[in-house]
Amino acid sequence: MSNASIPEKLLKPYNPVTEEADIYKTWEESGYFTPENMIRDGLTAPDAKPYTIILPPPNVTGTLHMGHALGGTIQDILIRYHRMKGFRTLWIPGTDHAAIATQSKVEKEIQKKEGKSRHDLGREELLKRVEAFAKESHDTMVQQIKTLGFSCDWSREAFTLDEKRSLAVRTVFKMMYDDGLIYRGNRIVNWDPKGQTTISDDEIVHEARKATLYTFKYAKDFPIAISTTRPETKVGDVAVAVHPDDARYKEYVGKEYDTVFCGVPLRIHVIADKEVDPAFGTGALGVTPAHSQTDWDIAERHNLPKDTIVINEYAKMTVGDERLMGKKVLEAREAIVQWLKEERLIEKEESIDQNVATAERTGGIIEPLPKLQWFIDVNKPIPARANKTLKELMREPVGEGKIAIVPDFFGKTYFHWIDNLRDWCISRQIWYGHRVPVWYRGEELHCDIEAPEGEGWVQDQDSLDTWFSSGLWSFSTLGWPIQSEDLALYHPTSAIVPAYEILFHWIARMILMTEYVLGTIPFKTVLLTGVVRDGQGRKFSKSLGNGIDPLDIAAKYGSDAGRMALIFGTAPGTDMKLSEDKIKGMKHFANKIWNITRFVLSQEDTGALKQDLVDEFDALAKGITADLDALRLHGAAEKLYQYLWTRFADEILEASKKEEGYGATLHYILAGSLKLLHPFMPFLTETLWQLMPLSNKRQYIMIEQWPAAN
Repeated sequence: MSNASIPEKLLKPYNPVTEEADIYKTWEESGYFTPENMIRDGLTAPDAKPYTIILPPPNVTGTLHMGHALGGTIQDILIRYHRMKGFRTLWIPGTDHAAIATQSKVEKEIQKKEGKSRHDLGREELLKRVEAFAKESHDTMVQQIKTLGFSCDWSREAFTLDEKRSLAVRTVFKMMYDDGLIYRGNRIVNWDPKGQTTISDDEIVHEARKATLYTFKYAKDFPIAISTTRPETKVGDVAVAVHPDDARYKEYVGKEYDTVFCGVPLRIHVIADKEVDPAFGTGALGVTPAHSQTDWDIAERHNLPKDTIVINEYAKMTVGDERLMGKKVLEAREAIVQWLKEERLIEKEESIDQNVATAERTGGIIEPLPKLQWFIDVNKPIPARANKTLKELMREPVGEGKIAIVPDFFGKTYFHWIDNLRDWCISRQIWYGHRVPVWYRGEELHCDIEAPEGEGWVQDQDSLDTWFSSGLWSFSTLGWPIQSEDLALYHPTSAIVPAYEILFHWIARMILMTEYVLGTIPFKTVLLTGVVRDGQGRKFSKSLGNGIDPLDIAAKYGSDAGRMALIFGTAPGTDMKLSEDKIKGMKHFANKIWNITRFVLSQEDTGALKQDLVDEFDALAKGITADLDALRLHGAAEKLYQYLWTRFADEILEASKKEEGYGATLHYILAGSLKLLHPFMPFLTETLWQLMPLSNKRQYIMIEQWPAAN
């Protein structure tokens, strides 16, 4: 063995906990997360090609979970890789106010601790409480992001509810209103009786539950039996719909019947509609336009009345006698079933599996209701965009390959969603969020970026759907509506890395907004991540007690071990299993790199390079580069792991112990390996880089040049 001196730090076992916090602080103080500082110091060429990622903003409702850690690690790998390759690299961090989720969380706490509702507190006091909670959550998440080593440009941090983003929201609302894309109308919406607000289709969680399918007639002399799981809505029926080709009911189509159902008078039209499934139930559908989106659509096609509302915002009945009036829907259902039995109108009862629509944030059962709300018309031609609709603007860039969705099989799902997209209800009956920029004075209505002058104007009470503001994220974070230098340089962004679960919630809406506002795409690549599950394949949940906190991992094994465990074996768009054993295994890998470095630095950096080993390493570097360019991050991680553990440690280092002349080759491979490994394990590689006795090395490995394949 050579007499080269080994740095004292390497004589002790690797302890990531003592190293990582100080390293991140050093990176921050260097200013090199900001691309202008890289250019200033000659580390990036002034005319370098930009590489931009905007962080999908986590909700200020708590703390980061392992899903955030996975997405953030992927982004940090891509950012560090492109920074080392000489790109003008920018990663903008930010957080989302997540209006419904955040307000709901605060309201629950107030109710639990003080026994008060938001109405007891008033709008101003509630907003103070919500903003204080959001600030605390934000600070916690920023610390988590730094603990995980994410090299974001903190000088450009954004918040979906800050002043700049608020201006962008009001500006886009005004643009869309003036173009006739935003309108106020009375349409059926998803109403959450528990949260007392509308929610979008994408914020509904369908829960599998058992239900009873009742088959019955409205009256003994009514000629057609219908089937439903919600008899309580039948007091609002205006029609019975059958399929045009269903021979059983042809003689009744076009007829009208007056009847009384559980004390409520009904006039029933029998109509033929191709959307009716003749195989479901009796093949006859009782049409309740005010309480079903499907029925509302049928009523519009057949010009049926749609204003018979029998359930209110609190999920209570609004018609009938003492058996129904004021009763909750489940109580009303029992009363109607009892009446049907007494009248001997029930033909069949059967237990079925049913997907019940619930609100994602409150768990309340959704009641479809017609309400006066603000909508975005997704089917209206836009003159400024060659008379294309918003639906077409969403389809084109993905269909034409301007935006790549990875993995590509999610493209079919994306198009299916667009094909079935309805006008987007953007108003919410909550207080936290961007308030609708519309003012009223008597019969006057004023929509503008700022409040109108003069007395008597009252602003709309509703706030906007969170996804409206986050839909502007790719360009509002870069300064729009100001035509900033950042916007000119960094937009369209290079990639976005969300979970596949929000492909429709967010990605589609970003494409919609950016195509409409700027006439361009928001990003070139959508790299979808899967769901992080426990070692048994179960979702993390409080009830199972199987959660893994990224900060706990960092404290126990180091952030690098957690990062590598998340990436290793995880292909894009696929769910992954994460166990503590896997993380522990990556801590062993970190120890292995530490020991490799100690051995190599014990050898003098002398002698000729062994060309076969150099060529082999350069081929490895080329393969890893190809993997990263193709977004096969898991493939690159696995190549590095196998090479360093098996080939370099077990074979090359062992050979060097038996034969002289390996010194320069070992130093060459180690230096190159640390660079290749840096995007994946930034803390470990930075620690070791500072110990490398290289005459031409840069101050930090994160600003080193990516190994060139010679």
